[in-house]
Amino acid sequence: MTATPPDPAAAFKQQAAIKAASLVQDGMAVGLGTGSTAKFVVAELGRRVREEGLRIRAIPTSSVTEKQAKEEGIPLTTFGEQPELDIAIDGADEIEPRTLNLIKGLGGALLWEKIVASAAKQFVVVADASKYVDHLGAKCPLPVEVIPFGWEKVARQLGELGAHVTPRRNRDGSFYLTDEKNLIMDCVFGPMMEPKKLGRSILEIVGVVEHGLFLHMACQTITAGPEGIRILTPQQD
Repeated sequence: MTATPPDPAAAFKQQAAIKAASLVQDGMAVGLGTGSTAKFVVAELGRRVREEGLRIRAIPTSSVTEKQAKEEGIPLTTFGEQPELDIAIDGADEIEPRTLNLIKGLGGALLWEKIVASAAKQFVVVADASKYVDHLGAKCPLPVEVIPFGWEKVARQLGELGAHVTPRRNRDGSFYLTDEKNLIMDCVFGPMMEPKKLGRSILEIVGVVEHGLFLHMACQTITAGPEGIRILTPQQD
């Protein structure tokens, strides 16, 4: 259920989330994102379902979001029943304001998130304003999902592309596992001048399932900060 955010950053995330959730109309099929901002979207849509009678069907991007959606009373569907979505709303870890290219995956759900985003007519990104960067990789690592078998080999090959590679682990030292029971390699490349080329090179490595570069996928970003709500669309070259 919707709760009051305990700090200013969370309040900005909630503001952006509520604005994005207002784009969802009656009868839509909706992709529900994962993460600290997306959870406010799910909460707001749940409120609208309960209080306004909003009729939607949703596909979540993680088991965590699925649990929250059920708690909020949001009806869920599958790609077998609903092959195309009207809109998907999700967060991002970094955003290039000119291109709206993104890094996603610090929450561990990048594979499902990319499947859902690619199935949506509109992919809308919500975040607080701190997520904007001049070049992807400036602030956070690039998550890469890999199968457990042979991960050491994959990590070495990612390193050969210029990354400092760290397998993601839980607090107890065990490997972090995605919903598909894969591993995540957090790859620090630094600012990326050619993210499209890098993304292709990563996918050529046998054992890589997907990476967290979401390039030319977002149609709109909605962010909030001290200056208020900011809405961006990709700039045409």
